[in-house]
Amino acid sequence: MTTPVVSIAYHSGYGHTAVIAEAVRDGAAAAGATVHLIKVDEIDEAQWELLDGSDAIVFGSPTYMGTASGAFHKFAEDSSKRWFTDAWKNKLAAGFSNSGSKSGDKLHTLQYFATLAAQHGMHWVNLGLKPGWNSTEGSEDDLNRLGFFFGAAAQTNSDEGPEGVHKADIATAQHLGGRVAETARTFIAGRAAVAA
Repeated sequence: MTTPVVSIAYHSGYGHTAVIAEAVRDGAAAAGATVHLIKVDEIDEAQWELLDGSDAIVFGSPTYMGTASGAFHKFAEDSSKRWFTDAWKNKLAAGFSNSGSKSGDKLHTLQYFATLAAQHGMHWVNLGLKPGWNSTEGSEDDLNRLGFFFGAAAQTNSDEGPEGVHKADIATAQHLGGRVAETARTFIAGRAAVAA
């Protein structure tokens, strides 16, 4: 069976989102994928080619002022060279974001990622988790404690460093990585079956 290749294209301004990116990587790797972490503000041509050769690309950024960071927006605009050639068409895509507030307009960032993916002709993979921490029996340690469906959302207090990223948000990001890897494996097998 072919090993799926998952690349995580992300920006992290202060290190919090990098912790989430690493958790997505760990989840995808645990599910049997080959994984590449790519910092979009340091991307080089070899890393663009890694993205081109991936089965899935997971987009990640902190949410600043209601959207992805400027560094991520620059990467998205630069990806237009791939758009012209359909280089990412029919790949899988997913996303994650971190902010200081529980909501923090992270949904807008995730929707921005999904729109970027749609423009490239990619297939969006959602989180696939019911919301946690929404009843008297729930707790902030539940998976998907912030109740997002579109992707993995994390909240870190604005006066804490990367060590303050919540363990439930890390676990939720690991879940997303595993889900993307498993979905990629299914897509690869399906394409092989259709080709046969």
